[in-house]
Amino acid sequence: MPTFRPRTAAVTLAALITTAAVCAGDAVARSFPFGPRTRSVNDLGNQFVPFHARLWDLLHGHADGGLLLNWSSGYGTSFLPDFGTYLSSPFALLVGVFPRDRIDLAVYVVTVVKMASAAAAMAFLLLTLRGGRWWLAGVLGGSYALCGWSVAEASYNPMWLDGLIALPLLCLVGEWARTGRHRLVAPLLVAVVWVANFYTAYMATLGAALVLVVRLLTEGEKGPGRAKAAIRVLARAAGSVLVGIGLAAPVLIPVYLGTKHAYPGWDQTFQPAAWPDVLARLFPGTYGFFTPALFLSAVALLPACALAFQRGVPRRERWAWAGLVAGVGLSLQWGPTHLLWHAFATPNGSPYRQTFVLAGLVVIAAWISVSYGPPGPRALLGGGAVLALIAAGAAFSDLATHRSYLLFAAGLVATAAALALPARGRRAGLVAVLLTGALLGQAAATAALADRQRLARLDHYAPWGERQRVQADAVARADGWPRYRTDPGGERTTANDPLLVGGQGGAYYSSHTPAVLTRTLAALGAGWTSNGRAMQSMDNPVTDAIFSVGARVHGPRDPDQRWDTPDDRPVTVARQQVPPLVTVRQPGAAPSFGPSPFRNQESLLGSRVYTVPRTALRTVSGAPVEEQGDRTHRVGRGTYRLTALCPAGSEVYLWAPGVFGSARVSDQPGAGRQTELRGLLPARRAAMEPLGQIVGPDGQVVVTLRSLRAGTLPDEALGCLDRDRLAAATTGLRRTGATSVHVTDDGIRAELPPGSSGTVVLAAPRIAGWSCEGRPADSYLGLVAVPVPAHASSVDCTFRPPGLRAGSTVGAGALLVLAGAAVWGARVRRRAGRQDLVLAGPD
Repeated sequence: MPTFRPRTAAVTLAALITTAAVCAGDAVARSFPFGPRTRSVNDLGNQFVPFHARLWDLLHGHADGGLLLNWSSGYGTSFLPDFGTYLSSPFALLVGVFPRDRIDLAVYVVTVVKMASAAAAMAFLLLTLRGGRWWLAGVLGGSYALCGWSVAEASYNPMWLDGLIALPLLCLVGEWARTGRHRLVAPLLVAVVWVANFYTAYMATLGAALVLVVRLLTEGEKGPGRAKAAIRVLARAAGSVLVGIGLAAPVLIPVYLGTKHAYPGWDQTFQPAAWPDVLARLFPGTYGFFTPALFLSAVALLPACALAFQRGVPRRERWAWAGLVAGVGLSLQWGPTHLLWHAFATPNGSPYRQTFVLAGLVVIAAWISVSYGPPGPRALLGGGAVLALIAAGAAFSDLATHRSYLLFAAGLVATAAALALPARGRRAGLVAVLLTGALLGQAAATAALADRQRLARLDHYAPWGERQRVQADAVARADGWPRYRTDPGGERTTANDPLLVGGQGGAYYSSHTPAVLTRTLAALGAGWTSNGRAMQSMDNPVTDAIFSVGARVHGPRDPDQRWDTPDDRPVTVARQQVPPLVTVRQPGAAPSFGPSPFRNQESLLGSRVYTVPRTALRTVSGAPVEEQGDRTHRVGRGTYRLTALCPAGSEVYLWAPGVFGSARVSDQPGAGRQTELRGLLPARRAAMEPLGQIVGPDGQVVVTLRSLRAGTLPDEALGCLDRDRLAAATTGLRRTGATSVHVTDDGIRAELPPGSSGTVVLAAPRIAGWSCEGRPADSYLGLVAVPVPAHASSVDCTFRPPGLRAGSTVGAGALLVLAGAAVWGARVRRRAGRQDLVLAGPD
C-alpha cells in the first residue's frame, strides 16, 4: 500500500477547496466561463487577456516583434517591462497549450491554478512551522487563498496572485535560513517570485521578514548565544534575498525604469478608510473598492482571535503572534507605513494591495492557536467576544448587510462546533466536513458578490466570440506589415485590441505606457482613458498617413459596452495609400507642437491640409456661449449648436476632448451620423472624431452637441480636411521615403533613395532605448529620428529597453556569487567528510 503523506494530503485538500470555492462563486454569479457575464475580458483582461494573447503569439512564433520590442501596440513600444509586470510568472506559460481563440479561458484557468497553488503553499508552510492535523492545515491553506483580497481584487489582476503564492514561499526561505538548509535553493526561489511579480513580491518579502523575526523571538530559551545565532539567521536570510533579487535584475531593472518613463496617470494621496468600513470588510459578502479586502472565513478568524486566550500556547508565542497581526492591521491605516508597504508610492486604484500579507499572518496565527490542541471553552468564548466587538463596530458601515451577518454567523457557528468537538475517530471526519463547509459557503458567496459588484461598476467587454473572430480575420486579410500598418480600429473590445485581434495600431494600455507616446498622440488629437495610461486608436486619415496605417478595420462597437445607441454595422476595411514606415524630411529645424491638434498633424505631415474655421457656440435656444479666456467654452448638461464655414467638398472633424455626450452634423435632430464623445478630463479624453459630412456648396456646417455632463469645448473645435491636399502630401512622402523596410524583433533597417538629405523619421514614438547608427536617436515631434548618414544608402535603428544592460550585469554578478557559494559549500562538505573518516579510524 502507498505510504500516507500528511503534507501531500494537506496541499491537495487546500488546492481542491480553493478551486471548488472559486468556481462555485463564479457559477453563482453567472460569470465567465459559467455564464454570459463578461468577467473574462474586462475584469481579467482590459490589459491582461490581450497581453496573454501576445505571450501565446511569442510562444508560437506569430508576434510582430519579440521580447524587447512590441510592434503591435502604440505604434511600437517596449515590451520587456510589460513582460516583467504581467507575464513573467511561470504559470503564464500555460496559455500556450490552449487554442488562441480561447485565450480568455486560458487566463481564467491560470488564475484558478495560481489561487490553488497559493493554498497549497500555505498548507505546506503551516505544517513546516509546526506539526498538526493535516486536514486542518489544508482547510486553513484554502482560507488564505480565498481571502477577500484574492477573490475580490487579485482575481482580475492575475499577476498579483503571484504575491499570494510568494508569501508562504518566502516564509519557507526564512525557515531554511533559520535551520541552515537549502542555502542554494533559497536564492533561486527568491528570484522566481521576484521575477513573477516584483510588486507583490516586495510586500511578501516584508511580511516574510516579520514572520522570521517572530520565529526568532519565540524559539528557545534566553541565553548569551541567542542574539548571535539570531543575527546569523538574519544574515543568511538577507543574503538569500539579495542574491535572489540580483538574479532577477535583468527583468527588475527594466521594469523599474519602465515605470520611470511611463505617463504618470493618477496622482493620489493616501486617505485611510473609515474604521467601520475596515471592520465590515472582515465579513463575507462585502465589497468596497477603496477599503481593504480583509475577509477571511470564520475557520481562520475564530481560532486567530482565540489565540490570545489559548492557554495551551506558550505565552511568548501567544502575544508575539497576536501583536504581529494587530500591528500589521494598524499599519494598513497609517500613512508612513502605507507608503512603506507600497514602495513609497501610493498606487493608482485600491490603496490596500498589501492586504494579502495580513491575511497570511492571520492564518498563521490561527494555525499556531490550533496546532497546540483544540481551543478550550475559555479560548472560544474569548475569540467569539473579539468577533462580537468587530461586528458591533462594523454595524456603523453601509458595507455590512444582513446577508453578510447571516453568512458570518452561520460560518462562526459551524467553526465553533467543529473546534469544540473532540477530533478523534469518526468525529475527525465530521469536524473536517464542518470546517470545509463553512469555508466553501462563505468564500463562494464573497466571490459571487465581488463578481457582481465589479460588473456593475466597470465597463463590460464580451468574451472571445464571433465578433472578435470576424475582426481578427479582417485584420489578417488586410495585413501588409511592414509595408504599412493595419489598425484593428477604434471600435474596440479592449484597450489592447492590437494584441488581441492582430494588427499594428495606436491603442495601448499598460502601467508602462510611455509619457512620450501619450503626449505625442494627445497633441495629435487622440483620446485616452485611465488618466492617459490607455491610449485609443485615432480614426483620422492624416494621422494614418503619418504613422503609415494603410488599412483600418471598422465594425460594430462591442455589444457589451455601455453605449446609448445600438450598433449593427458590418466589419469593413478602409484602405488608403500611405508613406512607408520610414520617411525623409527636408533639412532644417524641426517644427514644434502648438495647442491645435489640426496644426500639429500638419506639422508632422509636413503640409497644410486643414482649414480651421472660426466657430460660434450657442445653446439650443440661441443664446451665445462666451469664451472663458483660455480659448475654451464651458458647457453644462444640455444641447448646443456649433456653427462654422468650411470650404466646399472638405470633410468635417470635431475635436472636443472635454465633452461627454454625442455630436451630429445636422440642424435637424435625428438626421445625420451621430458620434459618441466620452470626455471626462483628466480621466477620459475624447478623441478627434470624423463627423461623416462632406461640406456643401454654401460651406455651412452645423453641429448639434448633446452634453450629458459639465465639460469644456475648445474654440477651434472644427477642422475641414482637404483630401486632395492630403493625397499630394502623401505622394511627396512616398517619393522621398524608404525604398524598402525590414523590421526585426529589436529594430528596423531602411534603404533610402539615392541622394537623400535631411532627417530620417521612423513612424514610431521616440521612447527611451532607441539608437540609430550607433548613437541615441533624435526626436522629431515625438517620433524616432536621425540625420541622413553621409555617403550612406541605408539607416539602422535598434531598440534596447533601458536597464537591460545594467540588469544583465547585476544578474551575472549574482550568478557568480551563487556559483561561488556552491563551490565553497562543496569544499566544506568534502573537508568535513575527510575529517569524519580520520576521526572514525579503521574498522
